[in-house]
Amino acid sequence: MLGTVFFSPTGNTQKIVMAMAHAFGGDIQAYDITENISDVEVLCGRDDFVIFGAPVYYGRLPHIFVERMKKFKGNNTPCIISVSFGNRAFDDALAELASLAQKQGFVIKGAAAVVGRHTYGSIQVNRPDEDDLKQVRNFALKVQKTSQALEISDIPGKVPEEENIRAGQFHPLTSDTCVKCGLCVRKCPVQAIDMDCKTVSDACFSCFRCIRICPVGAKNMNVTAYLDFAKGFSEKLKNRKENQFFAK
Repeated sequence: MLGTVFFSPTGNTQKIVMAMAHAFGGDIQAYDITENISDVEVLCGRDDFVIFGAPVYYGRLPHIFVERMKKFKGNNTPCIISVSFGNRAFDDALAELASLAQKQGFVIKGAAAVVGRHTYGSIQVNRPDEDDLKQVRNFALKVQKTSQALEISDIPGKVPEEENIRAGQFHPLTSDTCVKCGLCVRKCPVQAIDMDCKTVSDACFSCFRCIRICPVGAKNMNVTAYLDFAKGFSEKLKNRKENQFFAK
């Protein structure tokens, strides 16, 4: 089995992981764990290959990704781990994912940190672009040929000891143009939006999925505190950063 396991609220990570998988060729078993999934464990064998992907939030993996990835159990199963980051830095997220994958019984053959559009502001809005995806595909082909595994020490960053951040800094608002279609309610990764489509609980971790998918543009962050922050943040991160790949 060639499997992909990804958490991708706004689509960046899914593009990256699926580009790797298509480079391998053959049938793909895709597990999208962005929305809530069943409690059934997925067992992977030595002859399988899995590509894991998650976004970087505040330099870490999203807590909900960590919880859901634990349903996937390997048996010395080879894998690629990847994170998508918003043109700032991936900090400890890739090392954190490496540690998690090893604990779950997977052997890391390659690791990647790929730039995608940042959740906040207007930062690298067209990434991952075609050049990024070409790099991703070429990396997957390289990994496919290697027999050597990576250790956590081969990957930048450190494995964090403390629990990662659960609360988001900004909670989306809802304008009067909302038609109460319920799409945001159904698609929220952590079920943080009430059935009224407006009330947002503290479970929200600011992935902004609801803003990106709202069909009428009712979900927004049109408040001064956010707009001022986003403007400065976008200016700070305007220069293009490059992807990083690790394999032996």
